[in-house]
Amino acid sequence: MSTKVLFIGDVVGKPARIYLKDILPRIREDLDLDVIIANGENASGGSSISSSTAEELFNSGVDVITSGDHIFKRKEAKEALENMDVLRPLNYGKLAWGRGYLIKEIKGNRIAVVNLLGRVFMQPVDCPFKAIRDFLPQIKEEAKIIIVDMHCEATSEKLAMGYFLAGKVSAVLGTHTHVPTADERIIDNFTAYITDVGMTGSFDSILGREKYQIIERFLTNMPLRFNLANSDVRIQGVLLEIDPSTGGALTIKRVEYRKEE
Repeated sequence: MSTKVLFIGDVVGKPARIYLKDILPRIREDLDLDVIIANGENASGGSSISSSTAEELFNSGVDVITSGDHIFKRKEAKEALENMDVLRPLNYGKLAWGRGYLIKEIKGNRIAVVNLLGRVFMQPVDCPFKAIRDFLPQIKEEAKIIIVDMHCEATSEKLAMGYFLAGKVSAVLGTHTHVPTADERIIDNFTAYITDVGMTGSFDSILGREKYQIIERFLTNMPLRFNLANSDVRIQGVLLEIDPSTGGALTIKRVEYRKEE
């Protein structure tokens, strides 16, 4: 029997958290899911996370939370990163709060979740390719199913990571741009890949923020506070089926759920 994994795109603020609380238990039951992973780097007010917002996501049914370049923007993130199943990118190095991967045992299967951060058009961090290369032998000793969240801007960097890890991990799933791509595939008949899984939040917005404030920023180039948008809330992500005996992905499918107004 395959292991079913739902990976949810970047959760943007309270509107997304409320919708997840309402619908995620039903999604888990309807899809007969074994594990739910969500990128939560925008979960708290649209930037970073706190232990209380992480707890909301866990209570909704999320098993593991990944993150990205915004995770350290709130000091409250430290508690979540150090005491909960919340990841920061592995390639921040040993001195950063928290950890870059974890292993969970779910229904008798050990599942590894790894978080990486890209460098193209982003802040300076350690090389994600070298970071995962150095840790992968240890991770593979602990788990066959390995899910990698590749959080970065450049399509080329995400795809390069997909091919770099082809045949070595179960999935390389892109996050960060909040816009789903239509390039889902299984590389080398083993590794599920997509450049971006999309966003969980308001789609009557610009990446989850009030659209007219973003437009004003482009027009004036003046600093503005970007408030969260609230309407047309959706969940986007991918559904994976993985062979637990080999760790190879069997299927990858894009999914979307839309809140009824």
